[in-house]
Amino acid sequence: MITALRSFAFMLIFYSGSLFFVLAAMLVGGLHPDMVPRIATAWSCFHRGCARWILGQIVVVDGDLPLGPYLYIIKHESMFETIDMLCLFDRPAIGAKRELLDIPLWGLIARRYGLIPIERSAGASALRALRSAARAATEQGRAICLFPEGTRVPHGEAPPLKSGFAGLYSLLGLPVVPIAVDSGRVSPRGRFMKRAGTITYKVGAIVPTGLDRKEAERIVHAAINALNPPRP
Repeated sequence: MITALRSFAFMLIFYSGSLFFVLAAMLVGGLHPDMVPRIATAWSCFHRGCARWILGQIVVVDGDLPLGPYLYIIKHESMFETIDMLCLFDRPAIGAKRELLDIPLWGLIARRYGLIPIERSAGASALRALRSAARAATEQGRAICLFPEGTRVPHGEAPPLKSGFAGLYSLLGLPVVPIAVDSGRVSPRGRFMKRAGTITYKVGAIVPTGLDRKEAERIVHAAINALNPPRP
């Protein structure tokens, strides 16, 4: 009963509050585009606060999170980490499906913020566009965050990485920081009910540049699934 009430309160307060941030970004962003990242970061912090004080979800970072010109590859189990990246990093450039950037209002704000559009095809032209956007972001000193599984996956599952990761690893020439997340334990994909508990980001060892693409993919895949329950 308490879990249901908390989940309802979270939905009501977070989504109602989000409308304020969307309107603020629309009104202010047209005149002062540089304010959009600040508004987006405030929205992310609002989301983490709602998760903490309404749902009882605590965020823990296991390991030292290096800051610099890295490609951050993150496990994707729920909506939580997609929003929380703006709390974890300073104005990160986050890869998002291009279809999301076509959503009215939200898509405009996302473009002003500087999200990196990702084509589902992951063909050569899509990779070139992704590389161009990623390089522009690194020149601005922004972290690049990608969810290589392509969609949210239930906690405990470890699907193969999308083919685009290996290509981007070679094209960008950036060391990789893999990050495991277990948000799906307390905020399962597509579920209204969200439970209290700890959401952990487990930072893996830095994967250097120049490795064989398959080897880099193997290491990263294992690292982002480090919080999965052990198989029997």
